[in-house]
Amino acid sequence: MAKVMMVQGTMSNAGKSLIVAGLCRIFKRDGFKVAPFKSQNMALNSFATIEGLEIGRAQAMQAEAAGIEPSVNMNPVLLKPTGDSMSQVIVNGRSIGNMTAREYFKYKLSLIPEINIAFRELNEEYDIIVIEGAGSPAEINLREKDIVNMGLADMVDAPVILLGDIDRGGVFAQLYGTYMLLSEREKELLKGVVINKFRGDKTLLDPGIEMMSDKMPVPFVGVLPYMSLNLDDEDSLTSRFNKRIAKKIDIVGIRLPRISNFTDLDVFEQFDDVSVRYIGNVEYLGNPDMIVIPGSKNTLADLKWLKDSGLGDLIKDKALKGIPIIGICGGYQMLGESVEDPLGVEEGGMEEGLSLLPVTTTLAGEKKTEQFEGICMDAVNSDFFGFLQEENVLGYEIHMGETYLIDDRFSKNEERHPLLGFSEANICGTYVHGVFDREGIAGKIVELLAEKKGLVVDTSHSLGRRAYKEKEYDKLADMILDNMDMEAIYGMLSEANVDWKY
Repeated sequence: MAKVMMVQGTMSNAGKSLIVAGLCRIFKRDGFKVAPFKSQNMALNSFATIEGLEIGRAQAMQAEAAGIEPSVNMNPVLLKPTGDSMSQVIVNGRSIGNMTAREYFKYKLSLIPEINIAFRELNEEYDIIVIEGAGSPAEINLREKDIVNMGLADMVDAPVILLGDIDRGGVFAQLYGTYMLLSEREKELLKGVVINKFRGDKTLLDPGIEMMSDKMPVPFVGVLPYMSLNLDDEDSLTSRFNKRIAKKIDIVGIRLPRISNFTDLDVFEQFDDVSVRYIGNVEYLGNPDMIVIPGSKNTLADLKWLKDSGLGDLIKDKALKGIPIIGICGGYQMLGESVEDPLGVEEGGMEEGLSLLPVTTTLAGEKKTEQFEGICMDAVNSDFFGFLQEENVLGYEIHMGETYLIDDRFSKNEERHPLLGFSEANICGTYVHGVFDREGIAGKIVELLAEKKGLVVDTSHSLGRRAYKEKEYDKLADMILDNMDMEAIYGMLSEANVDWKY
């Protein structure tokens, strides 16, 4: 039976995902077999496991930190928003369809057996399980059907650490307000409080912490400094979207309204002379050296937005001027002549594409989720991306639909062969997420972009994405060790006794 603990936050983006990853790395380094767990995740960034099952990207990142293969048992329920009040519901790695918020609220208690099975399988295999909550445990309107915060902690009798985000202000009000809105049983489960993202002299917090000890009988077990790390984000609350300054080499990602799986450009952030900016407005496009259209949870709606916003015409103008344009997954579909949705998978109908690649896409009802290793595209006729023709890449596919080449063959022969990717001149499209992650590929692209501008950029110390993240996980773990009371953390684990009550 595993020992278990849980990290909750006073709000979304308080830092739960990273702290869970850091604790997983610490326990791994201490010789334990450790796994992350999140019963229900709502995120636009996902990951395909080796079995071809879809889980939240954060749990895949945490599994990497733990040194284990990501598994669907680590995230049995995943919600992927498709609009303001609609989400695709993924259970045990497979989509079961779309639900409104009200429909899912009525449905979700029926998922407890699936959550139970996933947790028990981890419980039988690992020494320690570190659970991540979602949002805030103080959403009292959701308490009755809570399966991801204190409701889950109660099910497994998990000691809870509550994380407050001081970077957005009001951290003591966050922590105390959350505590006061908990039930008596929930207060019993709360074993420690942590202030996260602090900048400055920690002694200045001492009077507040002392006052809080009189009001809230829960020990403070850490004050963690603000730390910039290049690790995967799970949703659109990422601070990456706030970057505006262009560097010597400027790479722009289009911030689609329903942007999904947008971690593909993270590998470029290791280069000091390279900026990665996400923009959703024509006024911020500037003069990028490369433009990337990422994935989308609703390709037709985002394609229409891209054209209506004026960004579509600007992208085509940049393409005519020789700027490299890359589309990944939904972005690849948008680069073609059209996207058709005959089955109503998204919105139904057809939307004309940007017509930058001679391809067309038909959406299908079955989602493709699988890992990939091989050559991801036909790049024989590409001026800029030709080197990828001989490059093996590692990545994964998560998409609904097939993309086909348009040429004279189809007027004579109706047989169509779906394309995993295609490149022509300075335009490139692929379904493979992680296409730049293998060592040397991102560095080569930066060198080619610099060469076009007559610049020299040092890429000699570049790493593949996985090797770079390994260094980041260790930095994160070291920071936690320096600023959190790990004796108290291990004390919580020693008291943990996993016994499902449902």
